[in-house]
Amino acid sequence: MRECFEVRDTDAGGRIGELTVPRADVTVETPALLPVINPNLDTISPRRLATEFGAEILITNSYIIHGDDTLHERALEKGLHELLDFPGAIMTDSGSFQLSEYGEIDVTTEEILAFQREIGSDIATPVDIPTPPDVPHERADADLETTQERLEIAEAADTGEMLVSAPVQGSTYPDLRERAGRHADGTDLDVFPVGAVVPLMNDYRYDDMIDVVAAAKRGLGADAPVHLFGAGHPMMFALAVAMGCDLFDSAAYALYARDDRYLTVRGTRHLADLEYLPCSCAVCTEYSPDELRALPDDERESELAAHNLHVTFAEIRRIKEAIRAGNLLELVEQRARAHPTMLDGYRTLLDHAAQLERSDPVSKGSFFYTSHESARRPEVVRHHERLERLSVPDSLLLTEGDSPRSDEFDDAWRVEPPFGPFPRALSRSYPLTAEVPERTDRAALEAAADGVARLVEVNPDAAVTLAHRGWPAGVLERVPDSVDFVDLRGNDGR
Repeated sequence: MRECFEVRDTDAGGRIGELTVPRADVTVETPALLPVINPNLDTISPRRLATEFGAEILITNSYIIHGDDTLHERALEKGLHELLDFPGAIMTDSGSFQLSEYGEIDVTTEEILAFQREIGSDIATPVDIPTPPDVPHERADADLETTQERLEIAEAADTGEMLVSAPVQGSTYPDLRERAGRHADGTDLDVFPVGAVVPLMNDYRYDDMIDVVAAAKRGLGADAPVHLFGAGHPMMFALAVAMGCDLFDSAAYALYARDDRYLTVRGTRHLADLEYLPCSCAVCTEYSPDELRALPDDERESELAAHNLHVTFAEIRRIKEAIRAGNLLELVEQRARAHPTMLDGYRTLLDHAAQLERSDPVSKGSFFYTSHESARRPEVVRHHERLERLSVPDSLLLTEGDSPRSDEFDDAWRVEPPFGPFPRALSRSYPLTAEVPERTDRAALEAAADGVARLVEVNPDAAVTLAHRGWPAGVLERVPDSVDFVDLRGNDGR
C-alpha cells in the first residue's frame, strides 16, 4: 500500500485523491495540473500560479538547470523552491524529453537523481527511454528493458524524503505497457507517469492513447498515482481522468499563447479568428478580441497564457465536481462531441468498460442516457454481470410495459433498455432509475436484448417470454431461440 496516495472518491476510472509530498510538506489534491515552468522563461511566474490560479504543484526540467552554469549554481545555492519562488510541490523531469528529441544526453540516472535531490526537488524522475509510437515491437521491448534497469537504479538510490517517479513505457503495445506497469508497481517508487504519449496526442490519436493508458493501468495497482506525461490540453482531461489518470503537466498554456492561440474545452482558436471571447475569466472580461490583439507582443502573450490557465484549471475543478456527483462519463460524452477523434477516444474508453467497472461506484445520483455510446457504459456491463445472482422462477415474463398475460407466469419482471431485465423490486435502485429518451435508439435495444440473453444463459431451465414494443427483427435475433415473444403492439411471434 502506497502511503503517499489515498483515493477519496471514484467515478468510472476517475478518482479524487490526495498525493502527500513529504519533502514539500504539502498534500496535493488530484486530479491535478502541473504547469510546466521553463527556468529560462517567465511567461507566468510560479508565485502567481500559486496565488492567482491555485496551483499546488508544478514541474520543471532539472536537465536544463543542470546544463546551465548560472542556473546550476543558483539552484545549488538557493534551492529549487527559492529559485522559482513557489510555495507548493515541485516535480522535476530528468532530460528524457531531450533524449527523445536529440538522441542523447550527457547525464546518467544516478547523476540526475542526485542533482534533483541536491537542489530540493520534491518529486524526481530517472532517465527513462521514451519510445515513440509504432516502432517495431523488438525495439520497444529493448527500450523497456533499459527503462526498467534505470528504475531499479532509482529504487536503490539514496533519495531521502524525495518521491521518485517510475515511468511506464512500451510504445503502442498493450502487452509491453501492461508489463511495464506491473514492473513499476513492484518497485518502491511513488508516482507513475505514462510516457511517450505526446506524439499520439499531437496526431489526435486519442483512441490509441486510451489503449495505452488502459494497458498501463492493468499492470499498476489501484493505489498508484498515474501521471499522463505531456497531456496539456483541457479538451482531453475528462477522457484521460475517466481512464484513471491523476496528474497532468501542461506547457500548452504558454506555448499556445506564444502563437496567439486561445484554449477552450472544445479545442483551440486563433486569436485572429475571434470576434467574441467565449469565456468569463479575468482576461476575457477585461479585453475585447480587438483590444487583446492590439497589446504589445509580450503583454498579449502573458494575457493569453493567463486565459489558457484559467480555462485549464477550471476544467480540472469541473472534473472533480463531476467525479463527486457521479456524472463524469456525462462530462466525457460532452467533450467527445468537440472533435471526431475525441469521440474515437470515448468509444475506445467504453471498449474497456469491464475494466472501468471494477472501480466504478455501485450507486450514484443519476444515469443519463444521452447517445448510443451510453449503452456500453460500465453500469450496463455490471448489471448484465449481476444477472446471474438473481433467483429466477420456472416461468418468467419480461415486459416493457403492462401485459394482459402476466397472470400466466410465476413472476413478471421489467425489461428496459439499455439494461434489460430486472425484478420490479429493483426499480428504484441505481442505475435502473436511469433517464432514457422516449425515442430509444437501436444500441439501447441491443444492450437490453443482450441482458435478456445473459439471463437465459445463466438460467437455461427457466421458461422465459419477452414482451416488447416492436423491437426490430435484428435486435430480437440477439435473444436465444428458447425465448417466446409477445409484441405489445399486438403482433405475436418472432
